[in-house]
Amino acid sequence: MSYDRRGGYRRRQRDDWDDRRREHHESPDEKLKSAIIKLGEVDPNEELPRLEIQIRDHIPRNIPLLSEAFRISVTEQPFKIPYYATLLRILHNKSDNPTEEEVPIGRLILEDFWKGFQGFVDQLAWREARLCQIHFFAHLTVARLISADSLLALLQSFTAVLDEFGVSNGRAKRAALCAGEGLLIAGPVLKEHSPSFPDEIINAIQAYNDTMVSQKWIVPPLATTQSTPIISENEIELLDMLLATLRKLNESDFQETENCLPRPYAVYPPFEPSVLQPYVLPSLLVPPEAIEMDTLSSGAEEEAPVKKDEWPEYSIRLFPSDVSPDFTDPAGYVIRTTILDIVEIFEVNRKECARLLLEYPKWNLPGTFKPKPGSTVNVEPAPGKDWQLESTIIETALGAYLVLPESSKKSIYYIGLITEICKLSPSTVGPAVGKSIRRLYACLSDGLDVEAARRFAEWFAVHMSNFGFQWVWKEWVPDLALTVQHPKRAFMRRAIEFEIRLAYHERIFKTLPEAMQGADAYTIPENGPTPAFEYEDPSHPYHDAAQDILNHFRGRAKAEDVITHLDTLRERLESSEDAPNVDSLVRSIAIQSLLHIGSRSFSHLLNAIERYLPLLRSLAGWGPPSTTAPGGSAEARTDILAAAAAFWKHNRQMVAIVFDKLMQYQIVDPTDVVAWTFLNGNAIGQLSEASPMNLSAFEWDLLRAALDKANGRVVSARRKVAALRKEDDETRARAMAGADGDTNMEDVEAKRDDTDADSPQLVVALKAYSSLTKEQRMALSRTLEGFVGCLAPSSTAPHPNPHARTVIEESAWENRANWGRDEWNAWETWGWYRQFCRAYAPYLRTYVNTLYTVSFSRFDGVEDSAGEMLKKIWNIATGQDA
Repeated sequence: MSYDRRGGYRRRQRDDWDDRRREHHESPDEKLKSAIIKLGEVDPNEELPRLEIQIRDHIPRNIPLLSEAFRISVTEQPFKIPYYATLLRILHNKSDNPTEEEVPIGRLILEDFWKGFQGFVDQLAWREARLCQIHFFAHLTVARLISADSLLALLQSFTAVLDEFGVSNGRAKRAALCAGEGLLIAGPVLKEHSPSFPDEIINAIQAYNDTMVSQKWIVPPLATTQSTPIISENEIELLDMLLATLRKLNESDFQETENCLPRPYAVYPPFEPSVLQPYVLPSLLVPPEAIEMDTLSSGAEEEAPVKKDEWPEYSIRLFPSDVSPDFTDPAGYVIRTTILDIVEIFEVNRKECARLLLEYPKWNLPGTFKPKPGSTVNVEPAPGKDWQLESTIIETALGAYLVLPESSKKSIYYIGLITEICKLSPSTVGPAVGKSIRRLYACLSDGLDVEAARRFAEWFAVHMSNFGFQWVWKEWVPDLALTVQHPKRAFMRRAIEFEIRLAYHERIFKTLPEAMQGADAYTIPENGPTPAFEYEDPSHPYHDAAQDILNHFRGRAKAEDVITHLDTLRERLESSEDAPNVDSLVRSIAIQSLLHIGSRSFSHLLNAIERYLPLLRSLAGWGPPSTTAPGGSAEARTDILAAAAAFWKHNRQMVAIVFDKLMQYQIVDPTDVVAWTFLNGNAIGQLSEASPMNLSAFEWDLLRAALDKANGRVVSARRKVAALRKEDDETRARAMAGADGDTNMEDVEAKRDDTDADSPQLVVALKAYSSLTKEQRMALSRTLEGFVGCLAPSSTAPHPNPHARTVIEESAWENRANWGRDEWNAWETWGWYRQFCRAYAPYLRTYVNTLYTVSFSRFDGVEDSAGEMLKKIWNIATGQDA
């Protein structure tokens, strides 16, 4: 065999180089589409005439391509909408050599553009419909390209949604934004056309907004435990902000709109009616919400589809009105909503989002923001504006991040976005971030919601990790004089715990001032987050027994051999005179020994658990009865959780991880974790204690993980049942189609009987779904019972908090400066109860009658302030307050 070796490698190398040099050549259509989308990268006012010529000279004319380019541009770059409206305006001009029958290219684009908008509405793509239709069409109405009558009708179709029976808050809020923002932009033309129309829109939104008073009570970021809401000037709800803006503009006949939005198309005079009639938008009906009609079981209580955005949306104010726009300033509303749109649209690319946010002044009116330091462009500050861009961006982004009960995007996106903005302009953004941190820290004393405080600590820790953990901790040293459970001190502990997770104990310890390093400061643990193997000390009476089990694990003994050895150990311990609860002791030794083997790394932990799953199931009571306590498997599973928590008592993150893995492998149930958390959760960490009963952020994390696990399993099982049922229906349809062609009636009846029965796979899936639904109901019920026991303890409760009822009194909040440890514990537990009800409301509504009977019927007809508050929060969250 022979082969040619001359230059083979060089030929391959040259071919690879040629492949790399090959570039994708854009077609003329693609180049034009790209040019439209990239409008304004340098100066939009200078680029508009050139882009108009490029569009007119493009042959053959491709109207669908042009309308698609406009559609993409206005939905993904809302800050450019006024300039795209201007481009469409100049495209309505006649060509150089017009004919009598010529239709302006701009009109052709507009007609095709409507078809895309109709698709957004049919799909209930609210954001795209709002930007594509309301904003763009409103600007075109001001430019006199769209008739005012047709825009009026369009906005009225959205206000009609507010009158729908049982309309959800998410749907109503989006419809109100569509109608209200359309009026905001096109107000001057609409009021001139119909002086009463603005009042109709405002009154329709206000009428709906009045129905949401009770829901607003449990979602503001600055919360108190009082039964009557306290209005704070540092927070505002989105629809309240929209209504305040519209009323202020309406008072001036919308003349102030000129100070809110750029209108580059205003330099072009409107067309004479004889030359070009305004485009009349076709009539539109907003389709109803899709309703899940399929049922999975015959029970009265079904798993309800989960819907987000069911709550009013609050924003928090961090800066004075001379630094960032006021909530009631029309220009401020436009700026904040545009920034929010950019943040939401560019979730897929946070670096691009950060760049666009810092370039936002280019798309706004001159003088709106202060110029950058060192800028050579001199712009006169606009009266009442001259705000700081960076502070406005950070304030708006943090407001979206702290929306309750859940932000629209994942927390890490907002955290990463703020980091990218800081990297692009550290000298200007850094001070804004620092001021935001100090302002939020100050809000902790004023009732910052416990969930918002948890997210604040998370953001603070991650942000510090990206910038060398540099923070002036000494500013907060005076707050060490506060009671140990004060929200400010709780924040310091939580933030430092998160920082240790992101680095290591010694690294964070050195960044703290000496006053925070002591054990009596309760700020940072003396030792790192190391395991605590209870039987490691040779003087421990059960050290030798634990070493035997460890040696089995180290020798990779089979699970069956370890179980046999544990049975032998049990028998030996039972024969001793001073033996404690032998079964609990054996479980503790086995679990802690297994975790000791897996403590070197996360992969070691997973390997240990997966290798000894039969052992864990046996210990939990799922295996042979020889390893199960006489009290049953519930006690066994509680012992397993207690042993795991004791082993990782210095590392609460690992407690949560181990509990999650035990649930994942179905060693314990979510209900077991919930029950253990309420009984033992506050015994883990720096402030470990046996009483009184309360919840902190750590216990809430355990509860949330357990509830999410139970709910997630039900959702997954529901999807599986739906898929199998669809497959069964298709199989049944094919069988029936074959039966219809059969002339033998007995065969036809036999086939129909066969097809009526569910498939074995579907029967198994339905049984699993029923079991998981029961597990979900038990987890929710046990959580609710736990909160009731903490917040309205009975006279026979083992460790009641004496202030669980007093902190909700009307005068208590004003006296919070004198609160002690128990008062703040009770206040935080009330906060987590509110978060539980509002975050899991869709699931709670599914079992609302059962859960109410079990947990709240005891308060019916009884005067109990805590019981009334518990029921009030519950009724609002589950929609029973009407």
